[in-house]
Amino acid sequence: MTIYDLKPLFQNLLRPIVLLLKNLGLTPNQVTLATCVLSLGMAILLYFNSHVNLVLFSIPVFMFFRMALNAIDGMMAKDHDMQTPLGALLNELTDVLADSALYLAFVSHPLINAKLIIPISLLAVMTELIGISTTTIGASRRYDGPMGKSDRAFVFGFLALLLGLEIQYPILYTGILSLTLLLLVLTIKNRMFRGLKEVT
Repeated sequence: MTIYDLKPLFQNLLRPIVLLLKNLGLTPNQVTLATCVLSLGMAILLYFNSHVNLVLFSIPVFMFFRMALNAIDGMMAKDHDMQTPLGALLNELTDVLADSALYLAFVSHPLINAKLIIPISLLAVMTELIGISTTTIGASRRYDGPMGKSDRAFVFGFLALLLGLEIQYPILYTGILSLTLLLLVLTIKNRMFRGLKEVT
């Protein structure tokens, strides 16, 4: 079970917005690039202001907003026949870039162990890489959990909320990040072996 499993319900809620943006003449690629720019801007803001509670409280809201935008560009492309090869490449590239920037921005907070954030960022990239790579062996693009993109957004949004509430227990943050690290390893395993199972 992963948050990604809620995607159909989430998409149904977003359909009116998708139609509005399409009628305004926007393209999926424009939404994708705008989402990446906003994510990088938020990462920079967090990195230099991780001690500011208002910034920390804005992270969970932004993570949800970003998930919505990530769903919207894909829905625009698929539902309205606006898919392009460039869009497929931009979607994967900008997601990984934005994710990495947002996760790494947390290293500036004194309660967060950078020695865990860095491998989490690397493993997050690997989860997406293996998810894409399964298509090269004839399997589908894998989104298996338990620590997919949506799940990571929830974890880091929750971390920001705890930090904003000034909960001063470093062991709590270390525990959450350590569990995230282990679940990322499991996610990579799941995507790899389920991809292989699909073609054997």
